[in-house]
Amino acid sequence: MENPSKEPADNRYVEAFNWITARTSLRPKIGVVCGSGLGKFADTLDEAQAFEYKNIPHFPLSTVPGHKGRLVFGKIRGKEVVCMQGRFHLYEGYPANACAFPIRLFKLLGVEKLALTNAAGGLNPYYKMGDFMIVKDHINLPGLVGLHPTLGETDLFWGPRFTNMFNCYDAELRKSAKEIATEIGEDRIQEGVYQCITGPSYETVAEMKMAQSYGVDALGMSTVYEVTAARQCGLKCMAISLITNECKPNYEEVNEVSHEEVVEIADKEGSKMIN
Repeated sequence: MENPSKEPADNRYVEAFNWITARTSLRPKIGVVCGSGLGKFADTLDEAQAFEYKNIPHFPLSTVPGHKGRLVFGKIRGKEVVCMQGRFHLYEGYPANACAFPIRLFKLLGVEKLALTNAAGGLNPYYKMGDFMIVKDHINLPGLVGLHPTLGETDLFWGPRFTNMFNCYDAELRKSAKEIATEIGEDRIQEGVYQCITGPSYETVAEMKMAQSYGVDALGMSTVYEVTAARQCGLKCMAISLITNECKPNYEEVNEVSHEEVVEIADKEGSKMIN
């Protein structure tokens, strides 16, 4: 196998890296990706420096309500952190590798661990609105049909073409998350499997039943792209879903859900995640 180069083959990453490092001296080891309505974490950082996505060379733009579209550097309890206030989705018209762009930039900046949040629908019948689900595994449904963030020409700078996804949600980080939840008295903690669909339509009853039949606990439209790119880069990952609606896979019970409602619930319950 070829040896990886000393810098990315795609110069866009270098240009974005140079732009950012000329404006902040922080070199965080921890990256955070905030989902719909969950961007308040970035507002709690000490010594914060925020950069609009639109100003960073080649950086995608977030177009979804509830996503501010800023890259925020700062400190929390003395540790340097970089936080995405808003992410990118295939339903915005982006290719899957656009979701990998910020994660690869994190790698260039020196990030070693990645924490992700999302708002998700609870498919497991025991899940209730306001529960937190620590993601233990995922099903990348778009990836299974070719919408994959590392598809295309190989650049070994980022890692091997064939990424090992075993333990993609790091067992030690998941253990730590459960211990912290116990310490702060948060008892609405679940652990389960997250499935990503392309969206932006929500699932039909038949689609929910299909997902339930092979062990999916929560449904969403994000996260797996960033995690796949992060694992190729060698980053350790953990993710937490906030259950913002209950999926009801039957034809008798009305299942009303909207993005506005999802953001409202995430905004209301998401403050607990900051703890």
